[in-house]
Amino acid sequence: METSPIPVVTVQTSPFEDQRPGTNGLRRKTAVFEGKKNYLQNYIQSLLSSIDLRDRQGCTMVVGSDGRYFSRVAIEVIVQMAAANGIGRLVIGHNGLLSTPAVSCIIRKIKAIGGIILTASHNPGGPGGDFGIKFNVANGGPSPDTVMERIAQVSRTLEEFAICPDLRIDLSRLGRQDFDLENKFKPFRVEIVDSVEVYLQLLRNIFDFGAIKSLLTGPDTVNCVPLEDFGGQPPEPNLTYATALVEAMKGGEFGFGAAFDADGDRYMILGENGFFVHPSDSLAIMAANLSSIPYFKQMGLRGFARSMPTSAAIDRVAKAMKLALYETPTGWRYFGNLMDSGRCSLCGEESFGTGSDHIREKDGLWSVLVWLSIMAARKQSVEQIVREHWAKFGRHYVCRFDYEGLDPRAAFYLMKDLEGVISDKAFAFQKFAVGDHMYSVEKADNLSTSTQWMEQWPATKV
Repeated sequence: METSPIPVVTVQTSPFEDQRPGTNGLRRKTAVFEGKKNYLQNYIQSLLSSIDLRDRQGCTMVVGSDGRYFSRVAIEVIVQMAAANGIGRLVIGHNGLLSTPAVSCIIRKIKAIGGIILTASHNPGGPGGDFGIKFNVANGGPSPDTVMERIAQVSRTLEEFAICPDLRIDLSRLGRQDFDLENKFKPFRVEIVDSVEVYLQLLRNIFDFGAIKSLLTGPDTVNCVPLEDFGGQPPEPNLTYATALVEAMKGGEFGFGAAFDADGDRYMILGENGFFVHPSDSLAIMAANLSSIPYFKQMGLRGFARSMPTSAAIDRVAKAMKLALYETPTGWRYFGNLMDSGRCSLCGEESFGTGSDHIREKDGLWSVLVWLSIMAARKQSVEQIVREHWAKFGRHYVCRFDYEGLDPRAAFYLMKDLEGVISDKAFAFQKFAVGDHMYSVEKADNLSTSTQWMEQWPATKV
């Protein structure tokens, strides 16, 4: 029985003033996306319209989510609008689920024009939590500033969006689904793919899974059942929120523990008795031991990079290995620039994100496999590896302070006063006594997306 072509509808709308994406896309309270009429549709239209029409017609895009509340509704809207805006093919994870590393991997594998990831990373989920939309470009990495600005420009003047409201897909059914649309010569295609298969194959080409398997006995899991509200907690892999893992490790029964956030791009490492590996140390230890990984034995090493707030632990390693070390602003897209230009093999930041040039995103699962590979090669515990690293390269200390739920006005004046203090030339080399020790300030930086530093080539060779 033949079915009629699905109509394409144009809907009148009004622009929103708050839809400029930030470092990690557009993040808002879930209630904003769910409750404000056309808020989601406006942003998706702005995103699609930011792609040149000649590139958009018939192209392939990838869509995935971290499974948080409102994702299924948003995916259906994205499918309906992608079809109406000339996208030829969408590749979507089974049940809508794809980790951020997997999206980057698939974009690069199938040469898609980009991908949409529904995630607010480590922010809480659920009706009272947060929702987010990221757009990754053709290299598999986050949107550069120019793309984000195009999206923002469209959003400020948007008057209508195109949608196919009658189009329905089945996210639970693996395989191809084709749809005939009015005024479209070729059918619109949706492919539901296994959430891990393509990404897993990439990892098989990077690691020695046999060596890793020989290291593991009796693995256990905690908090691994997907929940739309993440059990009411932020899905952040740190000592504050991964308490179930921390408590399990303190008993001494397990020698290795790892935590991930909901979209799989951040991670935390714990050793026996809950020994914590700081992400800045983790990055440096990975750099010093990359010869344990078959991928790097074959590809060689071209350089390292870290974000400005990350400790200088990896700087020592780079110097010892006679490799370039680059410092970047916060934001994974800057690491992508270095990798695309062939300057960087490994990169990371203090916020529990590390990755390499195998994709263009931070990759928590890859990072844990690196650690397991190092342990298998050195036949040492997590704590032994860390302490030997400190003995060889010295130990770096770093503090990060996160403030949540602040009054915006008070926060503004706090930062203004702090900027005044550190911009005073007398602050540099000022001395402070702490107990019996005397410390001096060597350098004070203001990490801000509004500085001229961000407008220039966003990487400084250290």
